[in-house]
Amino acid sequence: MNIYDTITPESGETFTPLLTHKNIKINRIISSDQLDDTEYIQEEDEWLVLLEGEATLHLNQVEYLLTKGDTLFIPAKIPHRVLHTQNGTIWLTVHIF
Repeated sequence: MNIYDTITPESGETFTPLLTHKNIKINRIISSDQLDDTEYIQEEDEWLVLLEGEATLHLNQVEYLLTKGDTLFIPAKIPHRVLHTQNGTIWLTVHIF
C-alpha cells in the first residue's frame, strides 16, 4: 500500500487501519472539505501528523492550524473537534492504549 494512493470522499472522512499491534493502532485518514460537526472524546492518547493538506482543530479552548508536516498530541479523554480541512487532507494517526 502507498500512503498517498488515495480517493477523497465527497463528504466526511475515510479511515483506513494500517496497523494494530499490542497497545498501538495506526490509521490513515483522508478528509474532504465537507465535515460533520463531531466532538471526539477518546479513551486512548492520540499522536497525529498531517501528511498533506491543511486542517484546523479545536482542543482545550485553542484552535490549531495544521499544515503539511505538523504534529499534535491529544491526550486521552480530552474533547476535540476538527473544524475545517482542505479537500484531500491526509493524516496519519497513532492511538496509544
